[in-house]
Amino acid sequence: MPLLLIVALFGASCGSPAKREVATQVVHGPSFRFSAPLTWSIHRTGTSAAARSPGGSASTVSAAVYRLAKAYTPDRFAEAAKELDGVAAELARKAGGKVTAGETTTVDGREIRAYRFTARTAKGDRYEDRVGFVLSGTREIQLLCQEPAGAGDRDGACALLFGTFTLAG
Repeated sequence: MPLLLIVALFGASCGSPAKREVATQVVHGPSFRFSAPLTWSIHRTGTSAAARSPGGSASTVSAAVYRLAKAYTPDRFAEAAKELDGVAAELARKAGGKVTAGETTTVDGREIRAYRFTARTAKGDRYEDRVGFVLSGTREIQLLCQEPAGAGDRDGACALLFGTFTLAG
C-alpha cells in the first residue's frame, strides 16, 4: 500500500495523476535501485540501468551514474543548482528542445533539481523528458524519464522512477 501512495503523490509531479494500479519490478543499477512497470524490459550497463516500455510507445526511464570532479555536500546545493540549470539547458539544446520547467524537489530524502524539456529524435519524433540530478559525494546520478509527446506518464513509470529511487552504499 505505501508504494501506491507514493505513485499517487508523485503522479501529479510527472504531469498526470496515477490512473491505475501497475504491477512493478525493482530495477537494480550500480549503487542504486528504482521501480518500473513489470512488463517493461530492463537493460543494464556498468554505470546505468534503464527500463523501456513494450510495444511502439518507446517510453524509457533510466538512471546513470557519473563521477564528479569535486565531492558534493548538501551545504553546496544552491551553488550546484545554478550549475545544474546550465547543464539542463545544454541537454535540452542538444536534444533539439528547450527547458520548459525546473524545480527543486526531494528524491530519496535528498534535495535535487529536476527539469522538463522537449526533445526531438533524429527522425523528428517529439519527446517530453524529465531529468533529475541526484548528487551524493563524488557521484551524480542522472534520472531520466522520456516519453512520446502527449503520453502523460500513462504507465506511472516516471512517478515510479522519482518516487522509488534510492541510493545504496
